[in-house]
Parts: sequence; C-alpha cells; structure tokens
Amino acid sequence: PATIVSTLGKWLANGALRPHITATFMRLIVGGAAGSVVGLGTGLFMGWSRRLRRMLDPFIAAAHPLPKMAVLPLVMILFGIGETSKIALIAVSAFFPMVINTTAGVRQIPALYFEVAHNYRASALMIFRRVVIPGSLPMILTGLRLAVNIAFTITISVEIITAQKGLGALIWLAWETLRTEELYAALVVIAALGIVMN
Repeated sequence: PATIVSTLGKWLANGALRPHITATFMRLIVGGAAGSVVGLGTGLFMGWSRRLRRMLDPFIAAAHPLPKMAVLPLVMILFGIGETSKIALIAVSAFFPMVINTTAGVRQIPALYFEVAHNYRASALMIFRRVVIPGSLPMILTGLRLAVNIAFTITISVEIITAQKGLGALIWLAWETLRTEELYAALVVIAALGIVMN
C-alpha cells in the first residue's frame, strides 16, 4: 500500500496521470452520452407504443447479451481503428441498460394516469411531457447510473486493447513493463473515479 500511495503521489506531482484521465473521460462522455440519449428516446417510445415495442424487442433481446468486447473487431472494421470505433462501442454499451430501464419505467406507469389524461382531453405531446416522462423518471435515472458504470468499464477495456492513452492503456503498459505498483495505482484511480461518478 505504501508503494501504491507513493506512485500516486509521483503521478500527481509530475502530471503524468492527467492526460490518461482526460482521454478516458473524453471517450466516456462522448460515447456514454450518445448511447444514453439514443437509449432514452428509444425506451420512451418503446414503452409508450406497443407496436414499436413488439417490433424492436426481439432485436434488443438478441443484441443485448452479446459481449461488447467480442464485437470490437466488427466495430473496428466498420469504423476504423481510430477514436470513432472506441466511442461507438462505448455508446452501444450505454444504450442497452438505458433502453431497457426506460421501457420498463414507462410500462410500469398505471393505466389510470393515461385514462385521466385522455378524459381531460390532453394532447399526445402533453401526455408525453406530463405523464410518460415524470412517471418513468426513477427508472430512467437507474438506467443512467447503470449505463455510466457499464460504459466506464467498457471504456477501460477498449483502452487496454486499442488505445495509446487512457487509464486502460496505462494499466496495460504497466503490465507489459512489469511495473506492478503502477498497475495497482491505476486500479485505485479507477475505483475512486467510480465512486465520484456514482
């Protein structure tokens, strides 16, 4: 533990950690936000529309269990070996928990709420704004928390395999060069960032 603390102190003093944290967070923010926004919109409409849910549910059920890292080679073929493929995989990993939780959140809203809104002649837009979104918000926030955690895990995993900078790349470099104290120090940083994000 003393060696790990000493390593962290050295990184903080010489600024060696900052570019890796910046690279990881840039990928996480862009990919996580893209996946979460698409997942939120898809989930809201899937929960509200039975027809859309029946149409999309089989595809989501089939794609969700696939290990995201297993499809990395396919993503790299489609998007190249640059940042786009990394961000695309992070976005996909954030999409599924968001869409599943949001859909469940809309579906658990009591039917009585919709009946009351219809009786008061509320428009579809007003029902969406006043019933669907507030009624599903607790599940949406749970989905967001899961999406961020999973996206963070995938970000680190992608960096281990394909990146030159980032916390995952730092872990892999420490392993390749047998600097075990740096490996553990990077894990401590990841754990601390996980606490902060939650």
